[in-house]
Amino acid sequence: MNRSALSILVVEDHPAIARQIGQFLDGLKWHADHAATGALAIELATREPYDVVLLDLNLPDIDGFDVCRAIKARAPRNVPVLMLTARDAFEDKARGFHGGADDYVTKPFDLREVALRCEALARRGQLHIGQELRVGSLVLLPRERRALCNGAPVALTQAGFKILLMLCTAFPRAVSRSALIHELWGADPPDSDALKSHVYALRRQLELAGAPHAIVTIPQLGYRLQADEVIDAASKTANNTASNAASDGQVDPA
Repeated sequence: MNRSALSILVVEDHPAIARQIGQFLDGLKWHADHAATGALAIELATREPYDVVLLDLNLPDIDGFDVCRAIKARAPRNVPVLMLTARDAFEDKARGFHGGADDYVTKPFDLREVALRCEALARRGQLHIGQELRVGSLVLLPRERRALCNGAPVALTQAGFKILLMLCTAFPRAVSRSALIHELWGADPPDSDALKSHVYALRRQLELAGAPHAIVTIPQLGYRLQADEVIDAASKTANNTASNAASDGQVDPA
C-alpha cells in the first residue's frame, strides 16, 4: 500500500491528541480529516471513502461503539475501523470487535505502531474488493484493471480506472470531488481542474462503449454512477408521459 494514498478519518474529541495524530499523519503525507463528535464522524464516513477510521470511544455525544456500528452499516464501502481508547479491559475489547471494529489499540500508544496498523488494515480492505464489480451493464474487473460495458471492453486511462473503481465501490452513493482528487494526486493536486477533464474523458469512453449517462454529477459534492435500469426507467416514464400528453390533445373525428 502506497502511504501517499491513505485517507484517514480521525475521530477524537481531545484537541491535543487530535492535533498530535493529525500532525504525525501529515508528516507521512497522508490525508487526514478530523471529527470531534460521533455525529460528524458518521456524516463524514458515510460521505467519504476513507481507507481507515481511527475511532476514540469516549465521545461527547454518541458512544464510540454505536458510532462504529453506524459507520459499518452506512459507509459506502467496508471501511476498516481502528479503535483508540484508554479502556483496556477484555470486555471492552470484546465489545469493540463484536461491534464491528477491525483492530484495537489502547492509550497511551506509539503513533508509529498506529501507522503500521493503518497500512495493514488498508491493505486488508483492498483485498476485500471483489473480483468483479457490476453496475447495470457496466462490469469492472479491479484485479485485471479493465472494464466491460455490455460485454465490450472500455478504453480506460490510469486515472479513468481509479475514478471508475471509486465510483463502482461506492455505488449507489456519490464520491466527493475531494476524495477523487486525493485518490489521483494525493497531497499534491494540480492547480488546474484536472479532475473535470479526467471525468469528461471517462464519460466519453463510457459513451463510446454504450453507457452515455453512467456518470451523474452531484452539485456541490461530486459524482456517482447510475445503473442502466434507472436510465431506462426514466426514459420510459418520459416517453409514456409524452405519449399520454399527445393522446390527451387529440380531437376525435365527429
